[in-house]
Amino acid sequence: MANEIFMPKLSSTMATGTLLQWFKEEGEAVDIGEPLFEIMTDKINIEVEAYDQGILLKKYVAVDEEVPVNYVVGYIGKSEESVPAESPGQAGGGTKEEGTSESNQSVSLENSQAAVNSSKKSAKPRATPAARHLARVNKVDLVFINGSGPNGRVQKKDVIFHLDEAQSSAKSTPLAKKIAEAAQVDLSTVEGSGVNGKIVKADVVHVITPKPIEANTLFGDKENRRKLSGMRKIIADRMAQSAYTAPHVTLTTEVDMSKVKELRAVLIPVVEKQTGLKISFTDILIKAAGTAISRHPQINVSIEGDEIVQHNDVNIGLAVAVQDGLMVPVIKNVPAMGLAAVTKAAKHIGKRARENKLLPDQLKGSTFTISNLGMYAIDVFTPIINQPESAILGVGRIQDKPVAINNTIEIRPMMTLSLSFDHRAMDGAPAAAFLTELKQILENPFELLA
Repeated sequence: MANEIFMPKLSSTMATGTLLQWFKEEGEAVDIGEPLFEIMTDKINIEVEAYDQGILLKKYVAVDEEVPVNYVVGYIGKSEESVPAESPGQAGGGTKEEGTSESNQSVSLENSQAAVNSSKKSAKPRATPAARHLARVNKVDLVFINGSGPNGRVQKKDVIFHLDEAQSSAKSTPLAKKIAEAAQVDLSTVEGSGVNGKIVKADVVHVITPKPIEANTLFGDKENRRKLSGMRKIIADRMAQSAYTAPHVTLTTEVDMSKVKELRAVLIPVVEKQTGLKISFTDILIKAAGTAISRHPQINVSIEGDEIVQHNDVNIGLAVAVQDGLMVPVIKNVPAMGLAAVTKAAKHIGKRARENKLLPDQLKGSTFTISNLGMYAIDVFTPIINQPESAILGVGRIQDKPVAINNTIEIRPMMTLSLSFDHRAMDGAPAAAFLTELKQILENPFELLA
């Protein structure tokens, strides 16, 4: 019997993976432990090895195609064995998109109807003749419909509403419906690209994403185009999802970095002697942010479904620019670390990110992210939240500015911090309190040595 090849689940948060390349063609021999295909998940590339020996009989997934975990991407077996012409989907009968197949939906519906009927044998719904006729024609049990008439009587309009709701749910995945509701998109105007025309997340995102100017309109034929794929596509999807699902609010404040510069000058030889590395402003920011979060734990939360999850550990992600994209490696339990340890950890993960050598564990578990553009001529920007986190800190450049100090004008090194937060998870007051705390720590940074 041929063996299925699955899209592996490599972390507790991994829901999908993008197939970047196949190392084998159909008909080629495969040995156990031999690299079979490469995938991208959590913004890293990982080679997947074969767990079975035999012939690669079938490949169902094309390059740059994104599929859920446990989705059957191919088969390995003996050359004479037959396999399905199309992928059977996920293990257990799932399909390529989230949600269940139509057959499973009908079985589930029959079971739920039976349960309701058995518990309400003697209950006969009150309904108008027109409502009963419409329900009978469409084979709908009136016990599933909430009546809007007197004493809960089901009317014709109630049946019509129920049918419309059922049809809408059957034609779209839950995530697509959620994004459409947030963006106020009518799903009846969206064309589905999923199984049997089902509307999936990408279909809704395509509708609400601004359309590019028609080719050759402005620049003739002097345009270069490339497919949105790989890391760039993953970043695009995640940023769009964050922007459309989390109501972003951004607060800004200016920080006098005079004493941070003094602290760094004192610590450079000390930290360099311990670690061989030079402490940076970013390293001090990471430690200061971790300290401020430990004092304002309401910032250290995530939204999962209809729950707000309070994280005990403060794990800070550091946005690192790499070729054609961005990675966010994580420094774990920052408040418990000294500045030398933070410097060593930040330099280590930054180097591995730029060399594309990060391990999966180094990219997961962050509860707060810092995005520093201080090396560029950028003063203020509004960062997009790195979900499932609920806040992200944008850091601008340090620039000498005239500042009023005790009724006199002085030139001070000033830096702007921009805190974007998810208004579903927290209100403006706690976010402002955290940003104020961080400002005070940076303007009195020697307390970080305590």
